[in-house]
Amino acid sequence: MTEKELLKYAKDGEKLCRGCDVVDENLYSEFGVKRGLRDINGHGVLTGVTNISKIISSEIVDGQEIQCDGQLWYRGYNVIDMVEDFGFKRFGFEEVAYLLLFGDLPDREKLEKFKDALGSLNHLPTNFTRDVIMKAPSHDIMNSMTKSVLTLASYDDYDVSDLSIPNVIRQCLALISEFPMLAAYGYCAYNHYEKDDSMYIHRPNPKLSTAENLLRMLRPDKSYTKLEAQVLDAALVLHMEHGGGNNSTFTTRVVSSAGSDTYSVIAAALSSLKGPKHGGANIKVMQMMQDIRDHVPDYSDKGVLKDYLSKIVDKEAFDGRGLIYGMGHAVYSISDPRARVFKQFVEKLAVDKHMEKEYELYSNIETLAPEIIAEKRRIYKGVSANVDFYSGFVYSMLGIPMELYTPIFAIARIVGWSAHRIEELINVDKIIRPAYKSIMKEREYKSLDKR
Repeated sequence: MTEKELLKYAKDGEKLCRGCDVVDENLYSEFGVKRGLRDINGHGVLTGVTNISKIISSEIVDGQEIQCDGQLWYRGYNVIDMVEDFGFKRFGFEEVAYLLLFGDLPDREKLEKFKDALGSLNHLPTNFTRDVIMKAPSHDIMNSMTKSVLTLASYDDYDVSDLSIPNVIRQCLALISEFPMLAAYGYCAYNHYEKDDSMYIHRPNPKLSTAENLLRMLRPDKSYTKLEAQVLDAALVLHMEHGGGNNSTFTTRVVSSAGSDTYSVIAAALSSLKGPKHGGANIKVMQMMQDIRDHVPDYSDKGVLKDYLSKIVDKEAFDGRGLIYGMGHAVYSISDPRARVFKQFVEKLAVDKHMEKEYELYSNIETLAPEIIAEKRRIYKGVSANVDFYSGFVYSMLGIPMELYTPIFAIARIVGWSAHRIEELINVDKIIRPAYKSIMKEREYKSLDKR
């Protein structure tokens, strides 16, 4: 079969699939099936118990559910309190990573030992960068990272399939330390071989924070300012973990429950995160913002801006899907706590980069979008800016290429995935197996010559 014939065969196959696979939407309510494991109010179906993090978006007052400002807690600590504490004074990624993995905030001695452990793992196997990352460069850095993670299993000197907790912790610590290199080197390979740009591979400094090393590896001269690293550090902390019910973390739990090894589990989580409905959301925000700039030259003209946002919601502008990207969240209604606390970092960096007008555009959209959406859509809960609304703007101010936006999410979320994998292995020895309601009709089988 030629390539052209194969494509036609696949196209014909689509018609057959649509003929047999389309399900009447009314059947979901008839059988009480929660689509996307969520009810009409966005509440997720309970599938497990966790002590790692907690999301609060509503309160019960006099027996009624009342929406409230969102809260995010890591191991019993309010994330806003932690981020505001280290803020612009010190780097928090390693400190919070210790908390999520081991259950409590470290003192100075424990923190230094943890940093030493990560620093000792801050390298890739001999020739791995050349033989694995450079050999098959891709514009999709998430695919590059997934390939690298699966290949790292072949370089593990211990039993890869050993599910003992010490071995899993060792593997997770190694991956947490290696992720920034997998992302940065994957991009450098693509930038050189696919975009015909200069090649540079900088080794991380084990004495530096994760945020500092990431900027160091991505920039030709390895230079960065303290403010740049602090803002990136805050972004990593805020993306590190989110309640356990998000798609990639649930994937981590599901694949872990099957008894699979750490490398396979994390590769599956990466595959989930790369989806535009999950980790790729900030890229859509950036594309939308460029479209708005093209059509609304005066960022301070709220009237013109509101009119164009209305066109987007009415599917008359941008990508025609009727979505203002970065607005709304599956859980939060009144506000996303990550966006609230991150906004101060965004504003300070915007001032430092002389991009106050750009920041004004984002702030105006944050104010106008919920009003427009509420006017034009039947919504069951409030709409507010989520953390993805601002994260892409920050990465652009840091000069980080768009191909790395989702990989940076992964560099942060690998910590949460690791914590959930460990918790799953410690507590549950049962494979996750949900049920599906079958609606097929039984048919009499006919032999080949009678069809």
